[in-house]
Amino acid sequence: MSDPAPHLLIVDDDERIRGLLRKFLVRNGFLVSVAREATHARRVLAGLEFDLIVLDVMMPGEDGVALTRALRAELATPILLLTAKGETEDRIAGLEAGADDYLPKPFEPKELLLRINAILRRMPEPVPDTALPKVLQLGPVRYDIGRSELMQGEEMIRLTATETQLMRIFSEHLRQPVSRTKLVEDLGRDKGQAQERAVDVQITRLRRKIEADPKQPRYLQTVRGEGYMLAPD
Repeated sequence: MSDPAPHLLIVDDDERIRGLLRKFLVRNGFLVSVAREATHARRVLAGLEFDLIVLDVMMPGEDGVALTRALRAELATPILLLTAKGETEDRIAGLEAGADDYLPKPFEPKELLLRINAILRRMPEPVPDTALPKVLQLGPVRYDIGRSELMQGEEMIRLTATETQLMRIFSEHLRQPVSRTKLVEDLGRDKGQAQERAVDVQITRLRRKIEADPKQPRYLQTVRGEGYMLAPD
């Protein structure tokens, strides 16, 4: 039996765009639900689970960045932001809120498809039984590699899909620097300084979850001129 099709939620206040995206994505093998704004999206999310949320930033009332920030307190579901804003800092704000990626408007539908598939590929897969440790101890925080779970005591710390993928990459290269270029490549992103800056934002978010003092990281270290390195206890 084949795996069920990924279920996407499209949130956009433009009815025409919702319809076009829904049609295109259904043709490409996805299950698709839609919501017209933040309140509607919350009602849909209360009753259904999704593999990915495609969320427009510029919506009336609660915008996409604010909704992303609110959803991140409850959900680890990957979020792809659609933004009409061209400024890098506006896109960075979305990543800081917890989005996994962004796509500036206008865009080609095929590019959206590529971004969606890249994000879905980042979702955790079973880790082969190798010589790697099963659990990484990061002070009071521990990371279970096989389950892709970050815990503090009995409390689970939610990770986004991108944060989970970063932990997988670092777990495979313990105490070895990983360059920003390689991180961009392994995350399935386009090459370039903008994407390297986006990775920096994701590293900053991840440090807030594993470091006692994110500004002076003990475990997820910056190695000058080489990249980032995970050094557990």
